[in-house]
Amino acid sequence: MIRLAPLLALLAALATTAAPSVADTIEAPAGSLLVAAPELGDPNFDHTVVLLLNHDDDGALGVVINRPYGKAPTDELLRKLGQDPGGITGQTELFYGGPVQAEIGMVVHTTDYARATTRPVAKGIAVTSDPAVLADVARGKGPAQAIPVLGYAGWGPGQLESEIAQGAWFTLPADPDLIFAADSSQIWAAAYARRGVDL
Repeated sequence: MIRLAPLLALLAALATTAAPSVADTIEAPAGSLLVAAPELGDPNFDHTVVLLLNHDDDGALGVVINRPYGKAPTDELLRKLGQDPGGITGQTELFYGGPVQAEIGMVVHTTDYARATTRPVAKGIAVTSDPAVLADVARGKGPAQAIPVLGYAGWGPGQLESEIAQGAWFTLPADPDLIFAADSSQIWAAAYARRGVDL
């Protein structure tokens, strides 16, 4: 069953600010994009781009933004999430957010929309855990652009730093044009092409 649960404890971390000592050592702060190297051997992250939602002394958390799961009928999805479909038709494209807890999810979206659970991630980018955002999108009252993701990616203390040092990932500033590109299959190639470019 698809369940877009309110991730209050998870997203509470997004409202916190890393201590100065942490910020001085973290190569990929919250709001960065992690771009997988072509040689990365983990099938969970093959040719992925991850939006980092939090990164501090306790580890890192992010969501993959370029791997579609498939589409689900919007009315059925909303019913499963406890929302009134109210005659809504069509389909909602769902994305793989990562290998951890695939039964929970959130929506990455533009900052022209906010609910009580919405947390800013980077300029022009926010994340919301309230499933009502999907009903708002279906009714044309939601954000201009949105990516519903199921699951997330997590790293323990020092794990992501080690992977970056080994060349498994490189980082970019989060860019709404890249994240919300019309063709998600081209996001990784477009991100990889920016490697070493001074933005």
